[in-house]
Amino acid sequence: MRVLLAGESWVTHMIHVKGFDSFTTSKYEEGAAWLLKALQGAGMEVDYQPSHVAQDHFPFTAEELQRYDAVILSDIGSNTLLLHNDTFGKSARLPNRLEALRGYVEAGGGLVMIGGYMSFSGIDGKARYGETPLAAALPVECLPGDDRREVPQGITPRVAAPEHPVLTGVPEKWPHFLGYNRFRAKGGATVLLTIGDDPFAVAGTYGRGRSLAFAGDCAPHWGPPEFLNWPGYNAFWANALRWVGGK
Repeated sequence: MRVLLAGESWVTHMIHVKGFDSFTTSKYEEGAAWLLKALQGAGMEVDYQPSHVAQDHFPFTAEELQRYDAVILSDIGSNTLLLHNDTFGKSARLPNRLEALRGYVEAGGGLVMIGGYMSFSGIDGKARYGETPLAAALPVECLPGDDRREVPQGITPRVAAPEHPVLTGVPEKWPHFLGYNRFRAKGGATVLLTIGDDPFAVAGTYGRGRSLAFAGDCAPHWGPPEFLNWPGYNAFWANALRWVGGK
């Protein structure tokens, strides 16, 4: 399989104040290492585009996307894919890449959206995928406003559809998470996992394609070490990509 992964990167800019004096530091970080290891270990070829790379280089058309069996969006807001630097800085007219991604799924492609502060509706509603063309291809309805549920004490998902191929070989007992995005499963979609009173993983179809929504994180902070080092981590992600990719 060939997979495109976009997102899972950020820059932290800090102000340090020491009495009268202050100075700043900046740090670039990526959170994709665990997911990349899981997919590559399953024999998949993964093209990874951190958020700042995806802004300029994410494919513009459904035809370009067809080189991939599946696409993953993880913690990357819709603005990053809507606002190419040539559009934002030079007022250039360019294709709507979220419309292209919707068309790719409709034509038989696979899509996975993984939770985070810039997934689904996101923090302060800033990710706002529910207001984009891609909303049609997701197996869930994004909630208005800030959809985060922070659970610092930890909360554990429960299996709701043990016979689904995505959960084949995955231990039934899941580790805890420290937060997730809230959403509603669409009619006809399959809720694979629940967390509290909410769906946690939902699988569905759109046109000839398949999509999967995962409310938790594939990396810190919502995904604690207990999840990242869990025996089911690799199997779950490999199964999810094979299923949405029709494999």
